[in-house]
Amino acid sequence: MKKILGLIISLTVIAGVCSAVLAYIDNVTRAPIAEMKDKKERDAAKAVMPEGVVSVEKVQMGKPDDSYFAGKDGEGRVIGYAVSGRDPGGYGGDIVLMVGFKADRRTVVCYKKLQASETPGLGTKLSSPEFSGQFAGKDASKKLAVTKDGGEIEAITSATITSRAVCGAVNDAQAKLSRVCR
Repeated sequence: MKKILGLIISLTVIAGVCSAVLAYIDNVTRAPIAEMKDKKERDAAKAVMPEGVVSVEKVQMGKPDDSYFAGKDGEGRVIGYAVSGRDPGGYGGDIVLMVGFKADRRTVVCYKKLQASETPGLGTKLSSPEFSGQFAGKDASKKLAVTKDGGEIEAITSATITSRAVCGAVNDAQAKLSRVCR
């Protein structure tokens, strides 16, 4: 009985020390990770804005996911928006994109990948100019889809699932922008 009690006490002390170390590491790394994520989003937002944008401002609306970026010209007029869109239907999981829109909040400028774990060599082509360029100038208020689904976007060869998820992420971004930016 003493042996079992000794093992229980030893394991409890070890678990307590490990928990304290993990809590400390989480506390130390939380702020730098949040800063890197914010910088990555801000850089992506700048990259997808229409031409003529001089400054980019993050606008927070309600929940943390309900934010967007407004791009302004030299006179302070909003000439573009950027918002993240997510689709869980990618071949390797979620696809998250930063999508740029013109001031009308419908016309797609372009997108930049924030997160995707797609098949190397196939699904990773979602960032290629041949595929992503198809979205420029499209009206995202009319639900974008691949040609196999009756849309106008040519799917990446052998990566239809990824192509559908990209369309879904762009549609999600447009829906979010319409909801939070009035």
